[in-house]
Amino acid sequence: MPLIDIITSADITTRNRSLDAACRGLSLGKLLHECQQLDDYRRSCDNLYHRVRSLFFLYAIHRFHLPTQLTGRESGRISYAGYEHMLNRRYPEALDVFLSRQATDGPSVSLSSAIGEAYHRLAFQTLADQVRRSVRTVRGNQWMFRTGHPADVPLQIRPELLKLSDQTNSYPVLRERTAVRMDFSHSGWSDIFFLGMDYPEGAKVINASIDLAVRGRHTKPEPPIDCSLRVIDEPVLRLISIDLDAKVEIREINEVFDFARDYLGLIKGAVIAAGLIPPGMEGCGGKIADVFSRMIGPGLGLEITSRVNDIPKGSRLAVSTNLLGSLISMCMRATRQVSAFTGQLDESDRRIVAARAILGEWIGGSGGGWQDSGGVWPGIKLIEGCLAGPDDPEFGISR
Repeated sequence: MPLIDIITSADITTRNRSLDAACRGLSLGKLLHECQQLDDYRRSCDNLYHRVRSLFFLYAIHRFHLPTQLTGRESGRISYAGYEHMLNRRYPEALDVFLSRQATDGPSVSLSSAIGEAYHRLAFQTLADQVRRSVRTVRGNQWMFRTGHPADVPLQIRPELLKLSDQTNSYPVLRERTAVRMDFSHSGWSDIFFLGMDYPEGAKVINASIDLAVRGRHTKPEPPIDCSLRVIDEPVLRLISIDLDAKVEIREINEVFDFARDYLGLIKGAVIAAGLIPPGMEGCGGKIADVFSRMIGPGLGLEITSRVNDIPKGSRLAVSTNLLGSLISMCMRATRQVSAFTGQLDESDRRIVAARAILGEWIGGSGGGWQDSGGVWPGIKLIEGCLAGPDDPEFGISR
């Protein structure tokens, strides 16, 4: 059976067949032929789900199945031009270079490793691009993707944050505290973007927003996510993570989009998703000072600090997404993008914050599920997927 049939078949039994079972027993020549067919298909396919599944099939074949057929051909030449494309996240160009090398030199384990990694990253980039399109359609978000120059940023810092204290000679601090999300059921990770878009009927979760307390330290549970923002008298973007003991001062706009540069990629994602440095400004080569001179005032900058009070990694409490939501809502309060400067957000504001938190996760490369922003809403929630309609950005692209 051609592997494309597993992706496109209307028969559930065929579509649910594992790739491992389908590839078992195939010769090297047959595997390479299937890879060529899948690559041609993913380049021409309009269906997002089919295209992404093709990319993951290609990744798995090059990563796990082809190497077992390449005994004695472990080493091979990897084009430096392709490697440079990978570093710059130009995965389609990297694949063209690597596949051209494979056609010239023949397959090898090392070349399949590079090709597989490029397919893997392109699959997630494809999903991220769809998330961008979906978030872009939410009212109040469109301007961020059209803003490509520091002079075009429309945001202004709230005047309350610009009142210099006579006693401390510093600016006021805006503080945001947020709960985390605990889920009682996620129906087998059905909220994950890739799964939910193919089978929305099965996408159901029940979750709750919870505060936490350490026995013997706290008298009552408190919101564990704690963020702050203040104006500083230096034209830089200063990012601080207390938990990671990390601090950086950013002067170039391009540094905000360099997530691998330091450990503060999540805060950078929040800054982008909140519109302080809009996603449309990636690659513009401008200065942070040029953005802030219009947004805050000449010679001034921002300091953004985050703390999750030592919640351990892998807690399953969606800490990263709710930290993003907390940072984003704080930045949006500071720039008058939501109606409430303090206190509870209203329903429409929560939806914008949740959409931007999902965008921030995908911009930063961590991905995530649609339910993970549940900490933004108080109480216990039932969240369900639904079929895409004519007015939805996913209509005709996925289910």
